[in-house]
Amino acid sequence: MTMDKTTAKKSAGGKSKMDGKETLLSIQDLRVWFELRRFGFGRAGHVRAVDGVNLDLKQGEAIAIVGESGCGKSSLMKTILGINEITEGKITFEGRNLADMSKSELDWYRSQVGYVQQDPFGALAPFMTIERILEEPLIIHGVKSKQERMRRILKVMEEVKLTPPEDLLDKYPHMISGGQQQRVVIARAMILEPKLIVADEPVSMLDASVRVEILRLLRGLQETHNLAVIYITHDLSTVRYFSERIFVMYAGKLVEKAQVDELLESPKHPYTLALLAATSDPDADNALEIKEVPPGEPPSLVNPPSGCRFHPRCPYFMENVCEVEVPPEFEPEPQHFAACFLFDPEIDAPAP
Repeated sequence: MTMDKTTAKKSAGGKSKMDGKETLLSIQDLRVWFELRRFGFGRAGHVRAVDGVNLDLKQGEAIAIVGESGCGKSSLMKTILGINEITEGKITFEGRNLADMSKSELDWYRSQVGYVQQDPFGALAPFMTIERILEEPLIIHGVKSKQERMRRILKVMEEVKLTPPEDLLDKYPHMISGGQQQRVVIARAMILEPKLIVADEPVSMLDASVRVEILRLLRGLQETHNLAVIYITHDLSTVRYFSERIFVMYAGKLVEKAQVDELLESPKHPYTLALLAATSDPDADNALEIKEVPPGEPPSLVNPPSGCRFHPRCPYFMENVCEVEVPPEFEPEPQHFAACFLFDPEIDAPAP
């Protein structure tokens, strides 16, 4: 990887097709820390699950948050959904601060944010029929007309390709396939006509044969309804089917973000390079190729490393730099940001 140091700066540059669209969701310097207690008595520190995240999502935009297990992406997702409490920073939706919302405003917010779970069978109540599963959110949010509820149910089932809907309404989750179960989960997320969908690894529990089909379904719904979508995943091989921008997360922090094609073709952060090296390659000619990946394990979020959190595993570690200070965001290419001192124009960094 080479760079012109004059481009490695913090100032913004370049245009994206989302420029000019209004921001739907804004996350500013967000921290979500979970308190640890020793045998139930006394504090034993905090798990810094999300530690200084900044992110803006435009109306109608699909983004992916990518990282290995334990990086904090699920904690970030649950905070966006209003499940986790915010320790510091803020989340705003259409300009409204999530932390300041009243109960009625939170009810409105939850109607605007749909949630697609990872495990469809575990997400669906086994004692409810498909009709009842899809009707419940409408009842909770005050749609009193049975006729209107059925109209919406039939409409959303058609949209997610659960057809003919009349043959499925009386079935229970165990009576349909895994792909159909995930379509029910997507239908339930869509039933209140939200503006944002949060999808937590929505294809990881499905057969490989239906993964791309489900992602294309979500993409089609996103484009048809001008939905904003946050796609949570550890698998970089699926993001190009779905997202416009990628945010790479490591140990509670975002370390790189860029347009999908730009990031996949020209990754900058050493951790992103490691993620791509660990991604399975469908090309049979590369089946026996052994790729180099960084040694070690992700750090403890109770006692994370000083400075850059990736530095204990980084092959480009610079002594007296990487372990001393948290790297800011640099911009080695227009609209491509990386939190890595390799791109600091004031440092004579090694070339990866």
